[in-house]
Amino acid sequence: MTTASVHGADRLEEFVPVYQFHEVHRIRIRAPRTRIHRSIKEVTAGEIALFRALTWIRRFGRAGPESILNAPSHEPLLDVATRTGFLLLAEDPECELVVGIVVIAPGGVKKPATPEQFKELVAPGVAKAAMNFRIEDAGDGAWLVSTETRVHATDTSARRAFARYWTVIRPGSGFIRRMWLRAIKRRAESPGS
Repeated sequence: MTTASVHGADRLEEFVPVYQFHEVHRIRIRAPRTRIHRSIKEVTAGEIALFRALTWIRRFGRAGPESILNAPSHEPLLDVATRTGFLLLAEDPECELVVGIVVIAPGGVKKPATPEQFKELVAPGVAKAAMNFRIEDAGDGAWLVSTETRVHATDTSARRAFARYWTVIRPGSGFIRRMWLRAIKRRAESPGS
């Protein structure tokens, strides 16, 4: 199990201090910090290269209900996520935003409705994921924007089940994260933003 923070993500550490799976992506952006934060919150699925194609593949071509995997192309992706299953765990304006979701839960386990319930969920058979966007000073007028995902499985069965899923989705998910950061950069560095 990993317990060390990859790059000092304070609020992410608060919600998933111990994890078995994680991934980090970063990009340098030259724009005011406030514009970067706004861009993180406003980027749409339509601005992320190949997002709709990759999520269509992940859904096996099924339409299904609105979700982060079936997001309208014109709405902010984080709004869709928090409306359809993800929970806003923390937001420190212009610094870090953290969302979380329970990805595996046996019947009878109540999904968390608050950040505190998310932290306290340790029932057997559960795997919970948290993802952040963090803005850190990179010097010389630039900012380092990162996104990190951490997944904690509470027992061996949940860890094995999530490991199979992670093996399949990780390459596409990582690609989407990199393209998401590029969309944030384009939006933040755009002269009209």
